[in-house]
Amino acid sequence: MKILLASSEAVPFCKTGGLADVAGTLGQKLGAAGHDVCLFLPYYRGIEAAPLRSGLGHPLSIPLGAGRIEAKLRYMQWKAVSVYFVDYPPFYDRAGLYGEKGKDFPDNDARFIAYSRAVLEGAKAVGFEPDVVHAHDWQAALICAYLKRQYRGDPFFARTAGMLTLHNMAYQGNFPAGSLTLAGFGKEDFTPAGFEYYGRLSFLKAGILCADILTTVSSAYAQEIQESGERGFGMEGILRERSADLHGVRNGLDLEVWNPRKDHSLAQRFGPEDVLEGKARNKAQFQAECGLKAAPLVPLVGIVSRLDRQKGLDLALAALEPLLERCQLAVLGSGDPALQKSFVDLARRKPGVVHFRSGFDDPFAHRLYASSDLFLMPSRFEPCGLGQMIAMRYGTLPVATRTGGLADTVQDGVNGFVSEPEDVRSLEKALDRALRAYGAPSWNKLVASAMSCDFSWDKSMERYLELYRLAKDKHGA
Repeated sequence: MKILLASSEAVPFCKTGGLADVAGTLGQKLGAAGHDVCLFLPYYRGIEAAPLRSGLGHPLSIPLGAGRIEAKLRYMQWKAVSVYFVDYPPFYDRAGLYGEKGKDFPDNDARFIAYSRAVLEGAKAVGFEPDVVHAHDWQAALICAYLKRQYRGDPFFARTAGMLTLHNMAYQGNFPAGSLTLAGFGKEDFTPAGFEYYGRLSFLKAGILCADILTTVSSAYAQEIQESGERGFGMEGILRERSADLHGVRNGLDLEVWNPRKDHSLAQRFGPEDVLEGKARNKAQFQAECGLKAAPLVPLVGIVSRLDRQKGLDLALAALEPLLERCQLAVLGSGDPALQKSFVDLARRKPGVVHFRSGFDDPFAHRLYASSDLFLMPSRFEPCGLGQMIAMRYGTLPVATRTGGLADTVQDGVNGFVSEPEDVRSLEKALDRALRAYGAPSWNKLVASAMSCDFSWDKSMERYLELYRLAKDKHGA
């Protein structure tokens, strides 16, 4: 198949979260399987260090409002994927992808309207006639609407289906009503049955209404966003209306990147057959690196997370503090200043027991996964989650809430420990069970079960291919 992936971020070029891992890794898996894959990205600052070449050197004229902007289309071949970068410095040559200092850029509507139009104009410019455009999240959701509206009669896209993946319903791309004109839609589209959402233009709603097929990143999350306003964020009604077209496909891991047997960030590499020895050595080195007490028999709890209310880390602070006489804690993350201050204060009050590192340090994250005994993910909601899967890959047992992708991947007493969402008492009980299990005869069996889980992209990729074909069938019909 000819597959066009449209994402606002993708590893190894640009990343703020799990969306980048999915877009980059899925593209490579599809390309390696013999499909013709291209990926379109904005040409952000920092990407310029990559070995780009001009390729066909296409100038790109992009419709925007009543006028046009003149951009360039850069190209590079990245393994099995053709990557095209939309180069327009006024929009993309900035320090952040979506904002700076915790605030979104005020012109994100124009930035991603231009990106969405550039994807389709760029495909025409390079002659890539896709069977399916697979758009990701609100930043690319308008592409599905454009295929149904502005490009409906364009013979180049006559056979092109649109698929939209919803990675997190909390982020919707809702902008002032004036953005409708900027996007090139008419007043007839600005209705409660159309793209209007409480007086604003919703990029995500437009995509949900117009995509041939909708996916999200776990089966449980696909149900939750239809059933609950807290999960659907006001769009649960239209998702229920499109329930027959909404499918959950769990994200996979890049098993080359997350492989404790090949991981050069570790003090000692290991696999299932020598996990106890490998983790003991890594733990000892990690405790020394972090200024934690050398205590091989004390369980180490790890957290790698965005510091955000969604992640339930305020609940983690409440549940953990009474248990720190029985464990150690290492945290890597950044985000909410109040949460960050709470972890800094906890580390100050508990020297040698708690270590907090702000920001993101990829090698350190690898060492934390490999060295921890338990990995804490108390999310209020979690569309898929990669942390729990990475942890299990490294023989670290997750303590996670029963929601979204966590519910799909963590089984209580089988490969981890489960609590109920937004319930500090339930989380305390799950942590207590986990700490009691550490060192017990059943512990090794739990670790072996966790490490044997299949979190590869193989099954997920096959499921996406099935849905691409379904999208083409629906589009043709």
